[in-house]
Amino acid sequence: MEAIDVGWLSLIPPLLAIALALITKEVISSLLIGIFAGALIYATHTGGGIVEAASVTFTLMSEKIGENASILIFLGLLGALVAIVTMAGGSRAYGNWAASKIKTRQGAQLATSALGCVIFIDDYFNCLTIGTVMRPVTDKQRISRVKLAYIIDATAAPVCIIAPISSWAASVISQIESSSPRLNGMDTFLSAIPFNLYAILTIIMVIILCITNLEFGPMAKFERAAKENGQVEGINNDSQEEDELARMKISDKGKVFDLLIPICALIVFSILAMLYVGGYFNGNMSIGEAFGNTDAGPALVLGGFAGLIVTFILFIPRRLITFKEFMDGIGIGVRSMVGAFIILILAWSISGVCRELLNTGVYVGDLVANSSMPPELIPAIIFTVAGFLSFAMGTSWGTFTILIPIVAVVCEQIAPDLIIISIAATLAGSVLGDHCSPISDTTILSSTGAGCKHMDHVSTQIPYVAVVGGCCLVGYLIAGFTQNLILTLGVSIGLLLVSLFILHRMSDKKQEKV
Repeated sequence: MEAIDVGWLSLIPPLLAIALALITKEVISSLLIGIFAGALIYATHTGGGIVEAASVTFTLMSEKIGENASILIFLGLLGALVAIVTMAGGSRAYGNWAASKIKTRQGAQLATSALGCVIFIDDYFNCLTIGTVMRPVTDKQRISRVKLAYIIDATAAPVCIIAPISSWAASVISQIESSSPRLNGMDTFLSAIPFNLYAILTIIMVIILCITNLEFGPMAKFERAAKENGQVEGINNDSQEEDELARMKISDKGKVFDLLIPICALIVFSILAMLYVGGYFNGNMSIGEAFGNTDAGPALVLGGFAGLIVTFILFIPRRLITFKEFMDGIGIGVRSMVGAFIILILAWSISGVCRELLNTGVYVGDLVANSSMPPELIPAIIFTVAGFLSFAMGTSWGTFTILIPIVAVVCEQIAPDLIIISIAATLAGSVLGDHCSPISDTTILSSTGAGCKHMDHVSTQIPYVAVVGGCCLVGYLIAGFTQNLILTLGVSIGLLLVSLFILHRMSDKKQEKV
């Protein structure tokens, strides 16, 4: 299937899916409708009909499953690891230990955000590992699952995009170097980090929320229910059904190291596997180059499998669980990931509709390139366009892949002194849209890792993202006119602090009236 140009019609599939998801709070049917709408547009413009549209839909899904099979396998392995560690009593022991050490809600949230900043190699790994490790701790401190999901999500992509050694940095550097022979990829990436306002402000906001609990919007309701009534999973969660993980027989012999050793093994072997897949052990390659050359999916599969082997060796000889229970745990863990499998496949499919069938990104990019705008407004406009495009497609990588070449060419022609700021704005906007999009894979994995409903995570996170995004927009307007980093950061951070205080007061007053 070859991509076609359908103009503004290319915007219909992602906007339809997102609108339906936000209205109905049901993401699977919304994504299916969006995917089929895109396939129907494609089919009608290539001489087909409804039957062809259905064929295109399922062909695209099959291709996406094949392209991303390693991620699905890793999710299954991780689910198995979580289930087995839970059955062996490791999670319970760690939760009891952490509860005795971490006495406050602030401590639990700060520990979660710190772990998120430490695990910066890959966002998928970040989202799922942190949820597994910290969920027992945050549950005991009565921190809502949606707040945990926000912390996980906010320390995934925003941290990865400013970490020089990460799969994200490698992708950005390669895009910069291929876009302009005048730019050095690593130097440009490093120079853009201080102007990546969304990443910086998001990390600052997470720290502020962890310390002060200045909640507002839907998040405040969930946090209030968690603190007052212990309803960490959701306000209206009336289901009496227990999932398989909750019904498992849990050993009372588990120790803290029965959680820590498997997780550490997963981390260490995943990093080693990334270096191996990247070619580091073949020689003549630095660690940074190996990370830049790696393929995260297959590497994570190797790391997950190695972690499972370590778990087997750790548990079976000590008889924490039997061989049969170990194998049963694998099945339970894989089944616990089925919901994430479905949503991820649909999210990849609608992204494929936008990028590979209808050229949504090219259409939006051409609008930017062909518009006449004052040079000083370029960073702010690029930030807005990147945010919209990433939100609609559910992918930051796809967004900056499309926009970086356009931004490089436009800035070299009309505003060469703004090229660093504009590339930073591109990356910032791409992460913003990815951060809050209902069809983003990292958004899906964050809710999966935290154990909360996906649309609860989306609805509570969007107001926070919007506040940070608004402050960044003002910052990029200042940066475009002044090119002054100190002034840009100072105004943006100051505006964020004021906004958080005002919105929290407004939320409190609204609650008092209720």
